[in-house]
Amino acid sequence: MSTSLSTMSSPAPVPVPVSPGPSQRKRVSRESIGMYAVQCCECRKWRTVPTKDEFETIRENFNDDPWFCSKRPCCSCEDPADIEHDSSRIWLMDRPNIPKPPPNTERLVILRRDLAKTDVHYVLPNGKRAKGTEDVQKFLDAYPEYKDSLSVESFSFTLPRIVDETVSDSSAWRTKRAKRRGRKNASSSKN
Repeated sequence: MSTSLSTMSSPAPVPVPVSPGPSQRKRVSRESIGMYAVQCCECRKWRTVPTKDEFETIRENFNDDPWFCSKRPCCSCEDPADIEHDSSRIWLMDRPNIPKPPPNTERLVILRRDLAKTDVHYVLPNGKRAKGTEDVQKFLDAYPEYKDSLSVESFSFTLPRIVDETVSDSSAWRTKRAKRRGRKNASSSKN
């Protein structure tokens, strides 16, 4: 029986970049995830996970230590689900056994503006982002003092799966599609 781990974007799922100030040249994007959830291996109900750190611990050990409602204090399979799997949010399904980010790093999942794909980045100890293992290796070459505590193998750039029906049913996706069509129609009418 397979069970799922999920991250969900907020009800307004489009990541909002911070507008650059006079001293900022690049746009800064924030993580798109607004909520974390895990599905009970017994009753299949979805339970919210209060923190990103707790979610990452569950995800890292999921195959060896499956999750059950009884692991949460004062919770059982008889209790109603915390959240329903529906299209009120865009759901991203994470794979189990992705390791927790190494010390002094953070794993970010960013949903692209068109809601079609996610990107996984790691914020490294120097504050820069790694978008793949090559970036991690460059960081370790430039900062050899971290080679004892970090290794390329401790980073996972595995993308969560976007649950398509939650995207196509979301009001944010429909709004974006209407705006794209409006821009396309406006540009074609100018020609």
